[in-house]
Amino acid sequence: TILSRCGRRRTSTPPVTDRLRISLAAIGQMKAGPERELADRYAQRLEKTAPSLGMEFSGIRQFAESRAKDAATRKRDEAKSLRSAMGQQSRLLVFDERGKPLSSAEFAGQIARWRDEGARELCCLIGGADGLDDTLRAEAGRIVSFGAMTLPHQIVRVLVLEQLYRAVTILSGHPYHRE
Repeated sequence: TILSRCGRRRTSTPPVTDRLRISLAAIGQMKAGPERELADRYAQRLEKTAPSLGMEFSGIRQFAESRAKDAATRKRDEAKSLRSAMGQQSRLLVFDERGKPLSSAEFAGQIARWRDEGARELCCLIGGADGLDDTLRAEAGRIVSFGAMTLPHQIVRVLVLEQLYRAVTILSGHPYHRE
């Protein structure tokens, strides 16, 4: 390990072939505006910072909301779309109001554990207005909640990207995160 200038420990950078590829797949299109600008800002920061920790951000895939008449069918349709963004060996990190709230440090620790265990892909999933199909929730390595409140999906996308960026800064010992 290497001691960073902040006194926190960080792990050395694994070879390029051992990088954890992080992606985000979401139902719904992010429209132009302040939410998109903020999401883009955190995605760019993540792209620049993650490689030094053996990770890379491979981008965001957006899928249209299902037009089915009932919620169960919509969730099944949307799950099929989200699955198309996942690799066969992807670890799934699902964001759902029924998940477990984590501190930023716990969130960073989970990502580091997956990386250190040799995971090659981490796919973060955000469902549609009806939530996620139970089959995706069952496949998830972790289900995270930002609380019991209902949040707009554009805001959740910004929060996920910010927390991914924050996790990388925590792992690198960067002063962005303060306890």
